[in-house]
Amino acid sequence: MTMPERRTRPLHRGRRFDLRATAVFFALLATALIAGGFAARALAEAVQRRPVWGVVLLCVAAALVLARGRRRRRPSAARIARRTGEALEQATATALDALDTPAPAPLAAPAPAERYAEEALRAAGAPGVPDYDALSPEEFEEAIAALCVRDGCSDVRVVGGAGDLGADVVAVSPEGRRLVVQCKRYGGDNKVGSQDLQRFGGTCFTVHEADVALVVTTGEFTAPAAEYAEQCGIVCVDRRGLLAWSAGSAPVPWAAGAGEAHA
Repeated sequence: MTMPERRTRPLHRGRRFDLRATAVFFALLATALIAGGFAARALAEAVQRRPVWGVVLLCVAAALVLARGRRRRRPSAARIARRTGEALEQATATALDALDTPAPAPLAAPAPAERYAEEALRAAGAPGVPDYDALSPEEFEEAIAALCVRDGCSDVRVVGGAGDLGADVVAVSPEGRRLVVQCKRYGGDNKVGSQDLQRFGGTCFTVHEADVALVVTTGEFTAPAAEYAEQCGIVCVDRRGLLAWSAGSAPVPWAAGAGEAHA
């Protein structure tokens, strides 16, 4: 009896192992990893300085992934390594350009209105308007004494120091009245308070025998301090009043009717 012959399916021949192609692939992969390390470091510095570059590079990477997914044919290992190297080279160049581009300078904080007024007076040629903020407390006392001399006072002396009992500058006005001035070189938001006025009010008339007592500051006065000064007849000259006095655009503080606080 004859047995039917069975047909055997031919075995599918797989691809043969290519040592040379494998070695080339791993060499290219190692090169890409090294270049990727340097690129990642440069990109990290660029993103830290400019976060917008991180968003741009993520968009580029997403576009490359989508473009790769749409291709039907299977790319070879050499093509993948070549395109990876090109992408890394382009990303590295972009990151280096970002590092070389100087960061924009921060915007300067707007100056207060008093600073604008002071600079405007200097620009107009007012010679008696120094930069009071740049003076030390001792230089500020000298500047106030110079204003008194400029406006006709005599026997002008700077007496501020230890044991001055609140008097920094003393002078005699052109009308013959004795002036006693306390100088407060304050900066920022520091204001002259009522306690400062009370200490000065306790000595300016009884100890220094002032006809006119003035408190001059580069800052401002608190409301209680201004109220106490008005009650005691002390003339308060704040920053705006000082600038106007320095520029000669306002009456001198010891003028008639100057017993009210200057705003």
